[in-house]
Amino acid sequence: MNRTFVFATALATGLAASSLLAQATKAPATPRAAAPAAQAEVKPEAIPAKVAVIAFEQGVVATNEGQRAVLEIQKKYEPKKTAIDAQSAELDSLKKQYQALPTTISDEERASRLKSIDDKTKALQRDVEDAQNSYNTDVQEAYGKVAQKFGGTAVKYAQDHGFTLLLNIGGQQQLPTVLWWQRETDITQATIDAYNVASGIAAPPPQAPTAPRRAPAAAPHQ
Repeated sequence: MNRTFVFATALATGLAASSLLAQATKAPATPRAAAPAAQAEVKPEAIPAKVAVIAFEQGVVATNEGQRAVLEIQKKYEPKKTAIDAQSAELDSLKKQYQALPTTISDEERASRLKSIDDKTKALQRDVEDAQNSYNTDVQEAYGKVAQKFGGTAVKYAQDHGFTLLLNIGGQQQLPTVLWWQRETDITQATIDAYNVASGIAAPPPQAPTAPRRAPAAAPHQ
């Protein structure tokens, strides 16, 4: 939503500047009487500023709908994860068998087993990459759907509560976008609560912690 808003704002600014430039470069028309100074000049007027900040990306994921979407995606890829774990276990077993080969084994047999390990290692790496890419695509798609609605909720909340500026402090920018802010102006949790009430989606049940999966070891070389 932020990129679309920035693009639309830049486009509108560019069109306005082009229009003014075109008017300024036109040939002068028939001279007219100068307009009164009071009508020609518009004095800028300052208004009270009330700034709100929001960790947008974190807020999207923290909503009930966002958490439910992540759990559904994880459940979808659970069979693939089980298959990859089985491949990894088989590969570990083959490596242990290779390391335990007697010295009397022929070079042909040793090379054959090493090639089998190498082929299975490459196949496992491809499966992991394909699953990860597919998983990331599903996560990004689910995130985009929730983010669009979450952004509308954030803007409405800021408008309803009299804020004049809403800053995102949860992006991945290399340079900080906010130098100082009061924590009292952070409406992230308030927006999450408002979104959850509006969506009517109950919070998902707590999940039991799972042990991290060990990465497959490198294939041994002869």
